[in-house]
Amino acid sequence: MHLKISRPVRNLFKSMIQTTKFWKENYLILRELLHFRRVTTFAIVFTFLAATFEGISVGFLLSFLQSLTDTTAAAKTGIIWLDIWIASQPISPLYIISVLILLTTWTRAGFNYLAGIYTESAQLNLANRLRQQIFEQLQALPLGYFTEARSGEIMNTMTTEIERLKQGFSGVAFVFTRALVVTVYFICMFAISWQLSIISVIVFSLLAVGLTTLNARVRESSFGISRANGQFNSTALEFINGIRTVHASGTQEFERQRFYKVSQNLLNASIKVVYAWTLVKPIAEGVATTVLISLIIISFTLFTLPIASLLTFFFVLVRVVPSLQDMNGTLAFLSTLSGSLENIKELLREENKVFFKNGNIEFLGLKRSIDIISVDFGYDPTNLVLHNITLSIERGKMTALVGSSGAGKTTVVDLIPRFYDATEGHIFIDGVDVRQFEVNSLRRKMAVVSQQTFIFNTSVWENITYGTPGATEAETREAARLANALEFIEEMPEGFNTILGDRGCRLSGGQQQRIAIARALLRDPEILILDEATSALDSVSERLIQESIEKLSVGRTVIAIAHRLSTIAKADKVVVLEQGHIVEQGNYQELLQQHGKLWKYHQMQHELGHTG
Repeated sequence: MHLKISRPVRNLFKSMIQTTKFWKENYLILRELLHFRRVTTFAIVFTFLAATFEGISVGFLLSFLQSLTDTTAAAKTGIIWLDIWIASQPISPLYIISVLILLTTWTRAGFNYLAGIYTESAQLNLANRLRQQIFEQLQALPLGYFTEARSGEIMNTMTTEIERLKQGFSGVAFVFTRALVVTVYFICMFAISWQLSIISVIVFSLLAVGLTTLNARVRESSFGISRANGQFNSTALEFINGIRTVHASGTQEFERQRFYKVSQNLLNASIKVVYAWTLVKPIAEGVATTVLISLIIISFTLFTLPIASLLTFFFVLVRVVPSLQDMNGTLAFLSTLSGSLENIKELLREENKVFFKNGNIEFLGLKRSIDIISVDFGYDPTNLVLHNITLSIERGKMTALVGSSGAGKTTVVDLIPRFYDATEGHIFIDGVDVRQFEVNSLRRKMAVVSQQTFIFNTSVWENITYGTPGATEAETREAARLANALEFIEEMPEGFNTILGDRGCRLSGGQQQRIAIARALLRDPEILILDEATSALDSVSERLIQESIEKLSVGRTVIAIAHRLSTIAKADKVVVLEQGHIVEQGNYQELLQQHGKLWKYHQMQHELGHTG
């Protein structure tokens, strides 16, 4: 025999379980409120005081109505000492109670104002704290995380989703405030008539349980909005960052269709939530009004109450109904934020991420060599891109890496400053595993100049001094001069104060490279990594940058990835890679004499040069 539980009871239990689950799941976010306890405490205290004075004003209202309906009876507020004081006054109790009602009303308004200020402050502090937490999380993650995550979706979480969470916090504060007020109202109602109050509580509880199903539908549909928002932001960001490629490829129509598709998906997801969310309030209003009329009929038919008590009871009930409706509407809205909460929690969650593990040994400089011993590496450990790499890079010498595209050259040099860690094997600097060094002390002794340098949307000065904030004007100008950048900088409208635009859009590719070289020169690095720094440039820019690199390389340990072999002919060691394996290494001229892979590359470029 199975015990059959009615639908309302099942829904009530389901609602209680969901509420408990909500607080448990969102502890990761709610715990951030502990960092500004004072603001949160004041918000709660002033909200409680406002609700308390709401109840006091209802008590005074009952006395006011009693004075109006029965002029012979003594005014009774329920507070004995106050009733005695009112009775002893020469003026009419009606006037005294009127003044008390006004005092409590304005006091309540003051507390509501203070509660609003501190609630908004708590909301803004929470959003700021979450933004900072996400930033710290992103700082602590290795570069490998960003090769898998989409930058548009991360930006969506840091902006749109946190903004939605702010609205959600306002909603939670509103529900909390209304819940306190409704509690006070119910206390007043029970004080007037416990029988009518019990009937009212039962009826409105059933109404609330009935609306739980609708709120659950809203919650489920909200996840679609977060997914659609992430896709929209990612597509829009890719379009903006790749606008040059879009124009060069003539793919405006393709991008239009792609953008319209994600925009339409966002619209469809939003409309779906609106259909579910907006249904809650009108249903609640209709049912609540029906219940209210029914209660009025019941009270006149079954109960005998003084007219003043009855009027006060229904005055309170009329105030309760819209409060309950607003709470239901807000709870429905809060259900739409479940997807946003999930995205923020996912970005803040630590247990499903591999964090960068820093060392604690201060790197004081390279004394002997960098030794790569039997290193395997894969961005995905099951799919290796480097196999058994063993290589020694001596201090003060130039080591060049050569190979076809995808051979693993950039991956090898990325392991030295710990942009990635080896899957197997070790990298030693002067006999110490690179993972044992404090990473910023290591990277401060290095500079990387690559083909795809990054120029910040700020002044020339701030771009060159980036990472060297204490540089003097003379040092900065000298770095620009050595990088062959001083001439074009001084020709710009505001010289070193010229803003370079998003990703340095006001500069040519060669000029961007020279700014990057000036930045590297100013750092005065011991170890210099050149990742095809002269690739894809015109001959004039290439010559200027090659001159700059030669000046930059003097007296340093240089690791150069070369596309044009002429740039590394003077290297002390040349390492040839193919498909993640070292196939040759040695002196440039010696390797040419072996007629191996380097000789083939040399012949190919020699023939292309003659053809050109």
